[in-house]
Amino acid sequence: MSLELSSEVKYWLNFFHPVTMWGLLALSLYAAYLGLQVQRTRGAQGDEKKELIKGKYNIKHYQMGSILLGLMVTGAIGGMAVTYINNGKLFVGPHLLAGLGMTGLIAFSASLSPFMQKGANWARATHILLNFALLGLFTWQAITGVQIVQRILTNA
Repeated sequence: MSLELSSEVKYWLNFFHPVTMWGLLALSLYAAYLGLQVQRTRGAQGDEKKELIKGKYNIKHYQMGSILLGLMVTGAIGGMAVTYINNGKLFVGPHLLAGLGMTGLIAFSASLSPFMQKGANWARATHILLNFALLGLFTWQAITGVQIVQRILTNA
């Protein structure tokens, strides 16, 4: 049995991935803010530290990172699936390759959590470095994604 989607459904599927990923970019920026607050808390002393601890930034950062990991991997797979459904192939180019790289970066970054929880500074530094690289790639992906959406709208 073969499932064939209508051309209208196929067309609108094109926009699910970009909208999702723009939302994830915003959540990534929020996660970065939370991570910076965790670092501030770690370096603070006295009353400032007590006040920052009340924000539970470490818990929020960990939870947001988990959500981002799941949604980013799912979003990447979804984007490739929609491209394949609509075109019968994937377009191997910078947008796809950088997206695959981002998927690897976020997985590797998340895998450092157990080491960071045990106080490994090398893991914390690597996590921060990977996530800044991820944010840079993500921003570039958003820009190139808009160009792809513009092409889809032009060809509609």
